[in-house]
Amino acid sequence: MTVLHYLEKTAVEFHDKQSIIDENGSYTFTDLREMALSLASRIDEKLGGKRRQPILVYLPKGKECIAAFLAIAYSGNIYSPTDIKFPFPKVQTMIDVLRPALYISDGKNAQTLRDNGIPCENILLFEETSPAEFDAASSIAKMIDTDPVYVFFTSGSTGVPKGVTITHRNILDYIDWAADRFSISEAEIIGNHAQLYFDNSILDIYLCLKKGATLHVIPERHLMFPIRLLQYVQEHQINFIFWVPTALCQAADQRALEEVDLKCLRKVLFCGEVMPTKQLNYWRKHIPDALYANLYGPTEITDACTYFIVDRQFTDDEPLPIGFPCANTDILLLDETNSLVTTPGQQGELCVRGTSLSVGYWDAPEKTAERFCQNPINTRYHDLIYRTGDLAHYNDRGELMFDGRMDHQIKYMGYRIELGEIEAAAQGCEGVSRAACLFDEAGNKIMLFFTGENTPADITAYLREKLPRYMHPRAIIQLAEMPWTASGKIDRVYLRTKHIEAN
Repeated sequence: MTVLHYLEKTAVEFHDKQSIIDENGSYTFTDLREMALSLASRIDEKLGGKRRQPILVYLPKGKECIAAFLAIAYSGNIYSPTDIKFPFPKVQTMIDVLRPALYISDGKNAQTLRDNGIPCENILLFEETSPAEFDAASSIAKMIDTDPVYVFFTSGSTGVPKGVTITHRNILDYIDWAADRFSISEAEIIGNHAQLYFDNSILDIYLCLKKGATLHVIPERHLMFPIRLLQYVQEHQINFIFWVPTALCQAADQRALEEVDLKCLRKVLFCGEVMPTKQLNYWRKHIPDALYANLYGPTEITDACTYFIVDRQFTDDEPLPIGFPCANTDILLLDETNSLVTTPGQQGELCVRGTSLSVGYWDAPEKTAERFCQNPINTRYHDLIYRTGDLAHYNDRGELMFDGRMDHQIKYMGYRIELGEIEAAAQGCEGVSRAACLFDEAGNKIMLFFTGENTPADITAYLREKLPRYMHPRAIIQLAEMPWTASGKIDRVYLRTKHIEAN
């Protein structure tokens, strides 16, 4: 079984139904398959029939980009997307790791590749069609479910990006679970917000292909303007979204749901970073009948390994659980001695086992061995786990609670402190939009950055009521806006560089 079986089925069952819509037009499921097969034929010819080769996709976000992904998969090769808006030195770091056998671009953007030393003969233009027939069934028959489908790059702590390699089986494991758990059908109208090089997009794309749902690639010009974004959702009657918390928070902070009626939304999923409960409560108040679900998981686990369907009321300063393991996934909490943690309240590193695990980092066996290692609880046979580097504990309900990154845990005034706990407390303060906490090792002080209407004095007074004295930030800095990474997470590297290391 491969992910291409999804499209092979839906192209028959829903052949004239719209599959992917962007601002420039749409593909039916038949169109999407035919476009992918035409490009697959040219890929196969260009590579001389070679398979399992890395191919960099250098296209704008849109239906053509997704068709290119599928074409690469049909040809038996491995796609790796990037962003044409990235400074090319950033793209070059990915190229240096991936060493693509081929580049897929278009007439407008291929020149950037050429200007940066990519030979013309290594570039395929998407818009140049092939008259040759491509035997999809024969190509698929040569694949196995442990063959890689894509490589997504994540930032490396050393500045060298890591290419997370994901297989057919990884995607099938995740999508089959999600389609069943959230009752996805052909009636779903999905609003894609995530960039296509970000793992949140995997759920959008492959739910569409599996169930015959319609996927709207929301125009990028709307993404930074919450009211315009929600108006697009309303106009196209989108009923399913899987967004990063930042997008939901920006809409809540600007009271956008008071301007736009989104009764069409039936399912609201989020993942990528901690979802502040205050802003979630705003969404739940205005769209009370929707299902809300918090998904957790790194790219190395095909986006999600746990989930929590929000089934009760939470106060604004109460953290959301990350809940329970997805199907066919096992979660282990391991303490510092590699012993299993089961007691509520006791903390451990969150480790994952199951078929959702990536096969590792592209061309980086040492990095792979650091994170993908033998389960220390089981010494009897080969049993890999992925060590996430995240800390978690069980609450009294048996739900997993996310406590933050191990590298965000500090020792201060003799106490172990989770910086995420300080952030969560500050986030609950009325008037605070977003908060981020860092530790200045040189100055030996906790620093809190926030956006919102409050003053630092207001937050200081609030935190005195919420946190023990040793957890109080010594510096509270108000920002006009929080810096964000390209994937919609708080840019802590920028905060540290600009506000700590620069001083």
